[in-house]
Amino acid sequence: MALSLSSSRIIPSSLPRITVFKTSLRHATIIPRARRPYTFTQLVRLSDGSTYTVRTTSPLPLYRSIKDTCNTVLWQPSDYAMRNIEQDDAGKLAMFRQRFGRGFDLSVSKDAKMDSTSKDDEEAEEDNFSSLFTDYAKSPETPKKKK
Repeated sequence: MALSLSSSRIIPSSLPRITVFKTSLRHATIIPRARRPYTFTQLVRLSDGSTYTVRTTSPLPLYRSIKDTCNTVLWQPSDYAMRNIEQDDAGKLAMFRQRFGRGFDLSVSKDAKMDSTSKDDEEAEEDNFSSLFTDYAKSPETPKKKK
């Protein structure tokens, strides 16, 4: 019995099935949860000695505040001790003012006005350039035209 190849049919027992969906398939994107940093308990000490606790990301257990409501001019405007009054122990500020004048000062305080001497007043009069402006503004006499 001879088998002919044309008459016998070989069919595999398991064919892969390819299924085609008409709708697109998209899995959900995984969004990681926001990480919250660890917070430490911190003791804040103000300049007057008072303290309070706060939760912060800084690992320092004690924070000494340099500027706070007790020692800042912004919060204590009437306190005279906090005002920034220029101390000129070496005389460098006086030398600067002698060379460049008082134009760089923010405002002249009452103490500075009282400390000014007659020599300073004379120097201020010498630096007055208003006479130059008045001389410049005068028009020269126009000569008469000859006929």
